[in-house]
Amino acid sequence: MTPEVAVDLFREALWLTAMIVAILVVPSLLVGLLVAMFQAATQINEQTLSFLPRLLVILLTLIVGGPWLIQQLMEYTQTLIQNIPQMIG
Repeated sequence: MTPEVAVDLFREALWLTAMIVAILVVPSLLVGLLVAMFQAATQINEQTLSFLPRLLVILLTLIVGGPWLIQQLMEYTQTLIQNIPQMIG
């Protein structure tokens, strides 16, 4: 395996990881920001108030985007396994 192939595989793996993390984290960050603005406006200082909405958003994101995320991960894994003979020989 040449260094270029290894770097390309690593780049694809990092891109897939970043995409999966972004799809799960960005909605949670946006909901956390909205809840924090609500808490600042109403002066409610309850720390557990932001936990439940973020948890529900992550759950809904997994329900909606989970099949697509799994499909992307499986496609990458299948491509990686199918290309093993070309990488070795």
